[in-house]
Amino acid sequence: MDPLSNNHYSTNDKLTDHTYQQANLKITGMSCAACSARIEKGLSKLPGVKRVNVNLTLESGQVEFVSGALQASDLIHQIRQFGYEAYIQTTDEESLVLRERELQRKKWKWILSAILSFPLLWSMVSHFSFTSGIGVPDVLFIPIVQWLLATPVQFYFGATFYKGACKALKNRSANMDVLVALGTSSAYFYSVYLILMTSTGGVLGHIHQAVDGAGQAPLQLYFETSAVLITLILFGKWLEALARGRAVRSIRSLMQLAPQTARVVRNGKIIEIPSEHVHTNDLVLVKPGEKIPVDGIVEEGASSVDESMLTGESLPVDKKLGDTVAGATLNINGRLVIRATQVGADSALARIIHIVEQAQGSKAPIQRVADTLSGIFVPVVISLAAITFLFSLLFESTGSLSTALEKAIAVLVIACPCALGLATPTSIMAGSGRAAEFGILFKGGEHLENAGYIQTVILDKTGTVTHGKPMLTDVITSQDWSSNEMLKRVGIAELSSEHPIAQAITEGIEDRGIKILLKPERFENMPGYGVRARGYSQDILVGTRRLLTDAKVRIPAEAGVQMSELEGQGKTVLLVAINNQWAGMVAVADTVKETSAQAVSRLQAMGIEVVLMTGDNERTALAVASQVGISKVTANVLPEEKAAEVKRLQQLGHQVAMVGDGINDGPALAVSDVGISVGTSTGIAAEAAEVILMRGDLNQVADAIQLSKSTMRNIKQNLFWALAYNVVGIPIAAMGLLAPWLAGAAMAFSSVSVVLNSLRLQKLKL
Repeated sequence: MDPLSNNHYSTNDKLTDHTYQQANLKITGMSCAACSARIEKGLSKLPGVKRVNVNLTLESGQVEFVSGALQASDLIHQIRQFGYEAYIQTTDEESLVLRERELQRKKWKWILSAILSFPLLWSMVSHFSFTSGIGVPDVLFIPIVQWLLATPVQFYFGATFYKGACKALKNRSANMDVLVALGTSSAYFYSVYLILMTSTGGVLGHIHQAVDGAGQAPLQLYFETSAVLITLILFGKWLEALARGRAVRSIRSLMQLAPQTARVVRNGKIIEIPSEHVHTNDLVLVKPGEKIPVDGIVEEGASSVDESMLTGESLPVDKKLGDTVAGATLNINGRLVIRATQVGADSALARIIHIVEQAQGSKAPIQRVADTLSGIFVPVVISLAAITFLFSLLFESTGSLSTALEKAIAVLVIACPCALGLATPTSIMAGSGRAAEFGILFKGGEHLENAGYIQTVILDKTGTVTHGKPMLTDVITSQDWSSNEMLKRVGIAELSSEHPIAQAITEGIEDRGIKILLKPERFENMPGYGVRARGYSQDILVGTRRLLTDAKVRIPAEAGVQMSELEGQGKTVLLVAINNQWAGMVAVADTVKETSAQAVSRLQAMGIEVVLMTGDNERTALAVASQVGISKVTANVLPEEKAAEVKRLQQLGHQVAMVGDGINDGPALAVSDVGISVGTSTGIAAEAAEVILMRGDLNQVADAIQLSKSTMRNIKQNLFWALAYNVVGIPIAAMGLLAPWLAGAAMAFSSVSVVLNSLRLQKLKL
């Protein structure tokens, strides 16, 4: 569903009694998967809400609800009640600018926190025997100095964790902020308690008490634990944001493709205006070497256009009068005047950006696993930390509050579920972004996941496996005529016919470099038979065997054999007679795309069954299937019968993908597990599909499935390591083998490792 230009809502008429509306929201203040799960759960309880999707990584939310039941303000109010900030999603460019500002803010926050934490870390290193040779200024051992350094880190730079924890507890839930706030506060306030309880007061007393003969402080303070933990977590948050920024660069790069200005013809003058001010039906001038600013139809001129940004195809496409062009494509070598047909949010580029954003912001079904775990994770961890504290205090280090506290803090910190929450959305972002670079658009994360489970691919014939329009394929002449001379006469006869086959023949003749210079002196169209014309002072017949037989033209026996062979290949054959004498024949066919056979072979090599389904006759269907290597064919099927065949395969337990491009494919695309429309698709086919291939190349079907499998493999790797990390790390921390600051470092870098693993998808080769 495309957002409306004014309020970023969209409406969609479903096959139900309701009309649904979607609000796209920006949500800030979330710190982990538990936050996004809390918002989803809360909004889902509102009356009229059908579906909620909150994306932690993109800080976005999509809420689908019954029109009239709610307003966007109701949703925003409810989110604010949960303790988070929300507002209507801004434009793409504004969102990216805000993201960049937030990235800089996080960067400076951890840098300043690190500056204050470093002296505390410096003083801590002298506590180890192997670092006793490192010189540490005496002033850093003064408890009050440590207190002064740690306080701004704890309450200014760490304020975000306290705010998040308060919001979570207010809503009777727990998240990562609760763990961080509990862990760091325990270390900080226990250290404050030790200072206040010391027997010697005053600054001079603390200085005297700071250093003994061995150079060790008698007070075992933990200010460095809380400060370094906060600094490391802030550093991890910055690295996460930096890495996530790479995952959304595909959107920025797409946005930057469109030219900023356009030359428009108005009142007989050419004026330069911002591209967003171009209106439908405006005439736009595009010079060689310039990008086309809007979608349109060529009204004047001819050129080659580089459409690689749209389709991924490197070869330029020739454009002439009446051809369509897309905005942001590159005009290479000719002057074009185009009439704008799609502008603003309706342009092909805008639709691509919207689909990519929608996919990156959506959830795959596998994320339910992570969401479920995150929802119960924090309370379980707090319980484990409490058990660790009590067990250590009562049994292991009897009476040693500091030792028990250290272990509990380490458990709290190392168990933060950041990596678990990032495992799925970062892979979806990277995978869908990489797919867009190849001209493959997934409309949602669930479709990106489902494509990897496909077992059967059903291919429509016309326009999918074949080019979708008849083309002149064969020319056979008698001994009395050369092919060029015969085609000149055929061209004259077919020039005045409006039949698609006649147009295919004349285009094929011109493509062979033969100019049709004359118009017929006389022309007669005989439906079902062919045409009769006169040109070059000769009578010309082009049509069926019956047409020539009725004209008493003798057809050689070998010509009959050749005609049968061509018809056996699924081609339409037209016989030619000049002055009532046999001259030859031409054959027309909807030719198979050059890459179809390779694509079918790739799919079969992946263990996927390929079926050809068409409304065409069985002979033609079998001929096409044999050319591309398909053994299973279903022919003579109506649109509703295509959908029934898909359902039949699904009932047999098959995961079915339907690939098509026409209106008649719409029902089958809608009922299939994954509907895939090719680049030449009509609006209905593209709307019914879950995956859009920007080129007409069937290799993209195999590419889409390969991308899906790679993305799912990446998600499973992330989930495995996130869970394995906690399974291994929590017992180690509970046994006291991991200092709290090391636990914080491990937690921070575990999240970063998940993001970096996801970003490997951006380098995926197909």
